[in-house]
Amino acid sequence: VVVYLGSLSSLLIQSFFRLDEFSGRVIREFGLRTYEQLFTAAHTDIMIRTTLMALAVTFACAVITFPLAYYMARYASFRMKTILYLAVLLPLWSSYLVRVYTWKIILSQEGIISWFFDTLGIRFILDGILSIPGIGGTSLSFSFIGMFLVFVYIWLPYMIIPINAALERVPKSLIEASSDLGGRPGYTFRRVILPLAFPGVVAGSIFTFSLTLGDFIIPGIVGNSARFIGLAVLEQQGTAGNIPLAAAFTMVPIVIMAVYLLIARRLGAFEAL
Repeated sequence: VVVYLGSLSSLLIQSFFRLDEFSGRVIREFGLRTYEQLFTAAHTDIMIRTTLMALAVTFACAVITFPLAYYMARYASFRMKTILYLAVLLPLWSSYLVRVYTWKIILSQEGIISWFFDTLGIRFILDGILSIPGIGGTSLSFSFIGMFLVFVYIWLPYMIIPINAALERVPKSLIEASSDLGGRPGYTFRRVILPLAFPGVVAGSIFTFSLTLGDFIIPGIVGNSARFIGLAVLEQQGTAGNIPLAAAFTMVPIVIMAVYLLIARRLGAFEAL
């Protein structure tokens, strides 16, 4: 606790320092000049871009994983459930970098997705009409679409497990009672299953949202020239040597996650963890 809170306190303190542009030295005087620099148009664009990507990845993970988690909790046999659990957790046993670089190969111009579009003639149509970045004219491995796909794949296990745990805690008697009282399957899902399983969705979103906010490897390997918060922190503390600005950038996802966790707590997400 001391080390963790001490590190966060150190970040917060350093974010109020500033970098002398002439000498390149950190001036250890408290002020808001670094935060004034942080909230310029270019840096605000980075924060908005990262937050929107985190929200999109979280929503996609929830939509994709809920049917699978529901099948695992309600219909899968013990053997099938074991196989599905293994399939969900197996990617976590491999190196994070290996999975990211593998997806870079898949999404490259020589990869299987480009080959598939070329085979169907879709790539030619998109090149001539829509010119979608990542499909029309450029490689998916250097686009927002490519980053989105890789983010979703990498964080899927962190969404499936909390949702599955929440669904398994939904009493079957409530579902049967709804059916006995004339509730159709869709009505039962909306009014009984989804409200009881929603804390599991929020619990999973804590992982997917926070991990996307701070990740710098996927934007650096798969992304294009547009920067994200993780990359901005890496560049400022590494290449630029602007530790105060890097610390100020780091405080952005911390504040966002603090607000997000307060909302998640009110929605009962911690009970589903």
